[in-house]
Amino acid sequence: MPELGPYAGAVLSAYAVSILLIGALVALSLRRAAKMRAALRRAEKKEGATHV
Repeated sequence: MPELGPYAGAVLSAYAVSILLIGALVALSLRRAAKMRAALRRAEKKEGATHV
């Protein structure tokens, strides 16, 4: 690891916060995509049943 000098704590904590926030955004995105996929399947199933 490179020498970060006196700011090592600030730099490493900034990296940690950034990684956590990016991970949270990815998790929320995947969760939302799953919800939307399920809603789309329900809507398609409902529409398919009414358009016979």
